[in-house]
Amino acid sequence: MAMNAPRGTQDILPGTVEKWQYIEETLRDLSHRFHYKEIRTPIFEHTELFQRGVGDSTDIVQKEMYTFEDRGGRSITLRPEGTASVVRSFVQNKLYGLANQPTKLFYFGPMFRYERPQQGRYRQFIQFGMEALGSEDPAVDAEVLSFAMKAYEELGLKSLKLVLNSLGDQVSREAHRQALVDHFSPHKEELCGDCQLRLEQNPLRVLDCKKDKDHPAMETAPSILEYLNEFSETYFDQVKRYLDAMGIDYEVDPNLVRGLDYYNHTAFEIMSEAEGFGAITTLSGGGRYNGLVEDIGGPDTPGIGFALSIERLLMALEAEGVELPAEDALDCYVIAMGEKAELEAVKLVDQLRSNGLQVDKDYLQKKMKAQFKAADRLKAKKVVILGDREIEEGVGNVKDMTSGEQKEVKLEEIVNELKVEKEE
Repeated sequence: MAMNAPRGTQDILPGTVEKWQYIEETLRDLSHRFHYKEIRTPIFEHTELFQRGVGDSTDIVQKEMYTFEDRGGRSITLRPEGTASVVRSFVQNKLYGLANQPTKLFYFGPMFRYERPQQGRYRQFIQFGMEALGSEDPAVDAEVLSFAMKAYEELGLKSLKLVLNSLGDQVSREAHRQALVDHFSPHKEELCGDCQLRLEQNPLRVLDCKKDKDHPAMETAPSILEYLNEFSETYFDQVKRYLDAMGIDYEVDPNLVRGLDYYNHTAFEIMSEAEGFGAITTLSGGGRYNGLVEDIGGPDTPGIGFALSIERLLMALEAEGVELPAEDALDCYVIAMGEKAELEAVKLVDQLRSNGLQVDKDYLQKKMKAQFKAADRLKAKKVVILGDREIEEGVGNVKDMTSGEQKEVKLEEIVNELKVEKEE
């Protein structure tokens, strides 16, 4: 029986992985400009972390987590998202005690959710995320939003829409919660089973239901913006003023609630409006989560963050016809013909690599013509040809594959010449 990758996973092969690397390098560079530091957390955590951090009423916890018992009888879960793990590390390592606050972190890594695979959605997927912990300044919200938009724009996307909402503070949410219960209760039996449960656990999640989205009660549901108290309304207005000052366009959507329980105040999504992108247009999302650090056992610490899927980013780039400048060309390919030449070629390849050049050679004993074809397929900029005659004369033939020019260079000077040309 043929062995295939598990459903909902993928192999990222050479030729494609270079695009991933370019994206990662771009995001890492942008993170440094915004003064965010990288953090790496375990791929699996204690299940309780996600039950407390993500929320029992979410689809992630109820339906999508990969959870198992280890040999010690402990319940372990492959991380379905990154924020809870980062916050756990923030608490465990007492990063809140560092002199420089807020603590600004970013991460890359695989996440795992058991959901129906579809285009751009996998059971193992790669996320980039960033978290700012320790400040309740609306300017930090605007900074995170600015980063998210710049990340896509610097990679070449243009058909973007930033959608904002405020979920308010605890007081505002309680008032809105009761209004939602009063509104949906007369229609409870008409709602799906999940929404009937959500109405008791977290009514705000009813607004995010895909099954009941066309129910008439959805259109007349009370908006959170009608229940924001003065503090929450002022906070949201300040975030919008900062975005206006930076020239960042946005749209306010009072029905945007996000899928995780820990959000409050600012919530947002970035969507692709590219033609042919697909029915699910969301590229990334995030928001403020004051209270999450405390829920996980730390001190009362505000936080905000967002995460984006690399897979969906690649889909959006393809939809807009954006070609990433991810060049994969050899600096040099060494061709050897003859026993003495082969020995010298192994030595030369090693020296060139030690001097920072990307170099390869033939390992299949091909004829010279076939080796030239290999060099051409690998987009080699230079080819060094060594034969037993050249070795006896102490030279090598260096050919420029762009111009076709060829010249003899002393063996001891080849490394320095190719190094200098690369640096130029």
